[in-house]
Amino acid sequence: MIIHTPAIVLKSFPYGDTSIIARCFSEYQGKVSLIVKGARSRKSPKSAQFQPLSYVDIIYYNKPNRELQVLSKVNFRESWPKILDNLRSITLSVALLEITEKTLLDEDPHPGLFKALVATLRAFNESKADPNILFWFYECALLTHLGFQPNLDNREFPGLTLNDPNSGPNSGLILASLLAEDIENLPTDEVTPTDRKIIGDYLWTSLRYHFDGLSKIKSMEVAKKILAD
Repeated sequence: MIIHTPAIVLKSFPYGDTSIIARCFSEYQGKVSLIVKGARSRKSPKSAQFQPLSYVDIIYYNKPNRELQVLSKVNFRESWPKILDNLRSITLSVALLEITEKTLLDEDPHPGLFKALVATLRAFNESKADPNILFWFYECALLTHLGFQPNLDNREFPGLTLNDPNSGPNSGLILASLLAEDIENLPTDEVTPTDRKIIGDYLWTSLRYHFDGLSKIKSMEVAKKILAD
């Protein structure tokens, strides 16, 4: 079967002498792993097209039960160069890609979450809002679309009691607004240092509780320091 879908490149690494393997979050097929033949040859543009954060259209041959699918064609769909010019934005964006890669199952489509990721990265590029707000917006979207939407009135889980999300001056209002998943109407409430700590801890603890392996995400250690500033 031939698949044609928009996709965000989550990560890529060399394969063989001239190829790469790219792990992508596609709108219609979910997370897929592609072998991109000849991508590292001198004349091929595909190495640049499959850098993390690339937003591309891909066409590939899909064979069920095969771990690696073979890429046929790729084109840039949209570019976000300004993300790379801002250390805070690039650090948080890369952390979101790693979280996405770790939480999604292969070939498990979540088109709503895909659109939320595209909207978040586009907003980072346009400096549309405080980077912290954008990061938390996507964490909320990820929890919601994968079946674990936070309930701000329920802090009790087997083996875990979450911190009170309403204990900061504006933390509860900010979280409630983010959970509405409307990137055109992000919260404008003041984010105090206390709010930053409460929101950051609440969402990250929720993610680690529901998804194994997130504690191994290296970029998150840097991201947590940025989120606390």
